[in-house]
Amino acid sequence: MIKRTVAMAALVLACAGAATMLPVNSAYATDAGVKCDLVYNLSGWSLIYKHAEGTGRITCDNGQHANVKIAVVGGGLTAGKYRINNGKGEISNVHGISEVFGDYAQAGAEAGVVKSSQAQVLTKGTVSLALAGTGEGVNLGVSAGKFTISRR
Repeated sequence: MIKRTVAMAALVLACAGAATMLPVNSAYATDAGVKCDLVYNLSGWSLIYKHAEGTGRITCDNGQHANVKIAVVGGGLTAGKYRINNGKGEISNVHGISEVFGDYAQAGAEAGVVKSSQAQVLTKGTVSLALAGTGEGVNLGVSAGKFTISRR
């Protein structure tokens, strides 16, 4: 059972990596010149099932901004409890803030005891979200799931 779960997690990670390398229609990508930044706090737990919630603020270089709610759900071979404070995200390939909201595909591996760190790239169609953050907790595992950004 553990070998099957690890194999599934590896397959999900490989698919997520391949999705980020897909070619993008260059005419569409050049039109999507707005860059948005996300500052967030997130806390959660995992024991096979992964759940985290948080809040943040998105600010775009075209002057648009919004307070947001973040939810992460998923599963895999994971266990732990963690908190990310003052995380940062960079959102690219958008025309405006309305394209930021929704569900992003997430796959990753986590490891941390006391000091925890997170870095990953998520995708939603042609929109990319690069996350980086540090915090505290105990977490270990490989998981896949959904990272959702909605208006608060």
